[in-house]
Parts: sequence; C-alpha cells; structure tokens
Amino acid sequence: MNETLELNKLIGILAPVLIIQFILMIIALVQCIKAEETRGPKVMWVLIILFVNLLGPVAFFLFGRRKV
Repeated sequence: MNETLELNKLIGILAPVLIIQFILMIIALVQCIKAEETRGPKVMWVLIILFVNLLGPVAFFLFGRRKV
C-alpha cells in the first residue's frame, strides 16, 4: 500500500515534466525542419533534440537557430 502511494506521488511529479519535454521536443523539431538554415547540419540538431532529452531542444532554441 505504501509503495503504491509513493509510486502515485512520483508519477504525479514526473508526468508534467515529461509532457513539457515532449511538447518542447515537438516544437523544436518542427522549427528545425522548417528553418532554411541552422548553425550546423540539420541532421545533427535533429539528433540532439531527440536524444539529449530536455537540454537538446533548449540548446537548439539558444544556439541552433539563425537570426533572420
């Protein structure tokens, strides 16, 4: 009983973080694919966005996009 309660608390804490991470990843992927130019190859940025969890999309928004 006590383990289920702790598991429910953990899921309650992690679920919003995972949802935010997923939304941020989708937005970053769409922006990367739509961008005409990026700082570095697009394939590299797609891999970073996909595999470097929360920091990958943030890194793309900070360093990968070119200013128009």
